[in-house]
Amino acid sequence: MTTVAVIGCGRIANNAHFPALCSLEDVRIKYACDIIEEKALEQKEKHPQIENVITDYKIALNDPEVDAVWVLTPNYAHYTVTMDAIRAGKHVMCEKPITVNYPLSCEMAEEARKLGLMLNIGVCNRHHESVIRLKNSIEKGEFGNVYHVYCSFRAFRSIPGLGGPFTNKKQSGGGVLIDWGVHFFDLILYILGGAKLKNVTCDAYCEMAKDMKAYKTEYMWARDTSDIENGVNDVDDFITGYIRTDKASISFNGAWAQNVGKDEMFVDFLGDKGGARLEYGKLYEFWNGSDLSHAAPEYDIPNMYKREDKAFIDSISSGIKDANNIEYVLESAKLLQALYDSAETKKEISFE
Repeated sequence: MTTVAVIGCGRIANNAHFPALCSLEDVRIKYACDIIEEKALEQKEKHPQIENVITDYKIALNDPEVDAVWVLTPNYAHYTVTMDAIRAGKHVMCEKPITVNYPLSCEMAEEARKLGLMLNIGVCNRHHESVIRLKNSIEKGEFGNVYHVYCSFRAFRSIPGLGGPFTNKKQSGGGVLIDWGVHFFDLILYILGGAKLKNVTCDAYCEMAKDMKAYKTEYMWARDTSDIENGVNDVDDFITGYIRTDKASISFNGAWAQNVGKDEMFVDFLGDKGGARLEYGKLYEFWNGSDLSHAAPEYDIPNMYKREDKAFIDSISSGIKDANNIEYVLESAKLLQALYDSAETKKEISFE
């Protein structure tokens, strides 16, 4: 039996991790913690497996029965809560992004390494069936030499929680790049087989809601966190750029909000023998360059959050690091930092 505490009872806890944890055998959820007690109480009402509701996460950290902690707080709190948990001897599953910048991410990795604890990051796509299948196909040589990847994560006027933590750089670390881009870039580096960075260039824009009161949208997710009257919007709503790695080059466009009324969320993998388009979170299509055939395989997509959480729990028992271990995710954090540094300095960032 693994006894866990969940710190942060917002969207990702409600939509992903509580349902996943409650579906797993031999998991005891001793605590649900949130500084807004009503959020934790709401989760307990939905999930009777939750034993206790608390507002101070250190109660859980001081409990010797707790083996592992899920850190599902806003980005700015990831570092503090995770470091406190590790120093209390707890294994940690921390949601993406690792934290608001790369240096602090490295500190978290070092602390877990020093104390011999598992620290996983919620880059959930590593457990998505389509990502696993694409990675296997590339490793088998079905794509030949994968020389370029293009990704698009663009939506029509969907800035989340305008004026709230999502659009406040001090709290979030950034905008569409750190919120959506982290998933796309991490799955690309993972599929490519641990690609290492060579150089990057990026431009970032904050254009669509410079006047928050005048901003119009048909739908705003995380609206309950919005503060248009008194809040801040100083993060990227559009990014574009180019990345060179030791495996393939990558080009990209990302937009929380654009004045093009189409959502385009996909990744293209281009090889000299074949290529594929992965519709984000869905199935993929494959084109064979040898016989010009096209395949759109159909398959079940198991819940990736359940897979992710089970893999973390299994890694605690076995002592074998899972694909989501922070040691394997740091290159993605390094990439995000380099892209932001490039956008800020208007210069290419090189690692050669």
